[in-house]
Amino acid sequence: MCTVRTTSNPVFRNLPKQEGGGYATFGSATAGAAQVTQQFGQPQYTQQDPWARPATTRAMTIDDVVTKTGITLGVLTVSALISYFLVNSNVSLAAPFVIGGGLIGLVLVLVATFGRKMDNPAIVLAYAVAEGFFLGALSFMFTDITFGGAGGATLIAQAVLGTFGVFFGMLVVYRTGAIRVTPRLTRMIVGALIGVLVLALGNLVAGFFVDGGLGLRDGGTVAIIFSLVCIGIAAFSFLLDFDAADQLIRAQAPEKAAWGVAFGLTVTLVWLYVEILRLLSYFQSD
Repeated sequence: MCTVRTTSNPVFRNLPKQEGGGYATFGSATAGAAQVTQQFGQPQYTQQDPWARPATTRAMTIDDVVTKTGITLGVLTVSALISYFLVNSNVSLAAPFVIGGGLIGLVLVLVATFGRKMDNPAIVLAYAVAEGFFLGALSFMFTDITFGGAGGATLIAQAVLGTFGVFFGMLVVYRTGAIRVTPRLTRMIVGALIGVLVLALGNLVAGFFVDGGLGLRDGGTVAIIFSLVCIGIAAFSFLLDFDAADQLIRAQAPEKAAWGVAFGLTVTLVWLYVEILRLLSYFQSD
């Protein structure tokens, strides 16, 4: 029996798995078996699993992953540009776009994850639109003097380059096997992710009672360290995401599962971009 490592990205955890052989993939991973057991109490998937690929459905390939991810990021980019220019014309739209886009994106992630709809293109693209409006407005707020920001389009370009630089850097690390994805590494990343989430929530709650909360987002030394830690965790999360996608391809998951992979990668990319943009804004404020 083959044990599939659990990714830190919740979107990948419920994606379908099925028996089969290899396709060209992100890197080297264990081939799928008739039964696949996920860690941390996740359910087993067998050949009778309702997620199993029908005989008439083509198996997912790396080309499907690249295409669907490209489409998703393209929709997100267009939405972000529209949001940015709308906020630039009317700054009162910034808060609604950030709050509304962020909440809608969160709800869609929860629906896709717990409703087992990760491979639904409508949900994936709706998430891209919502997060696009969120990122466009947030980027404006971080970089425009109206909201106390600085750096403008230059800072945004730096954050975008940094985000994709980390993404492709970790892809190279995964392909070359410089860092192997093991159950121990998975547990470490998941634990770190939970720790960061608890700290962020604690900082938010503390902010209601103390100015600046725990100091994790006030631009000081602690805030810079916290952002660097978040960026590091997001970067290592890509290794787990690549590995999860790799195993789906080798297990001959149905073609539509590529939308779920695109969804998961986009979630990590959005988080990484926000953390890099936030970190860069700290130095612009000094």
